[in-house]
Amino acid sequence: MGMPLIYAIILVAIPLASTADQLSPKECENLGFTGLALCSDCNTFAEYVKDEELVADCLKCCTEDSDDSMSKITYSGAILEVCMRKLVFYPEIVGFIEEEKEKFPSVKVQYAFNSPPKLIMLDDDGQYKETIRVDNWKREHILQFLREKLKPALTAI
Repeated sequence: MGMPLIYAIILVAIPLASTADQLSPKECENLGFTGLALCSDCNTFAEYVKDEELVADCLKCCTEDSDDSMSKITYSGAILEVCMRKLVFYPEIVGFIEEEKEKFPSVKVQYAFNSPPKLIMLDDDGQYKETIRVDNWKREHILQFLREKLKPALTAI
């Protein structure tokens, strides 16, 4: 079996893996896949990382690519999780918590030891749906994201 044939088999098998059952957001986070990963990102990932199991896990945690798919997803609430001791390193997060958070009554702040700043997006039942790291986000990016992703009736803006 030649190398090009093996790569062809892998490239055919990778899209098939994306139809496998999806993992929960918590399972994906435990595997290191957080945020809004698109399945096309996993295919790019596969070009550089030759670990089929890792690529398969990525495909179980990704969202199908579509022009409108991500823009239409909304959430009922969110939890901003951060380590209180690390807040000093994230002035943008501190600014959001102190000056902007009251505009979003459905956003709760949760302090967890050693947790990087992240938004945990919640569905109508209060269940975790998506986790997005926000360590490098500016305050205005957090505001814009929450305005777009939280259901309008739940924001005070």
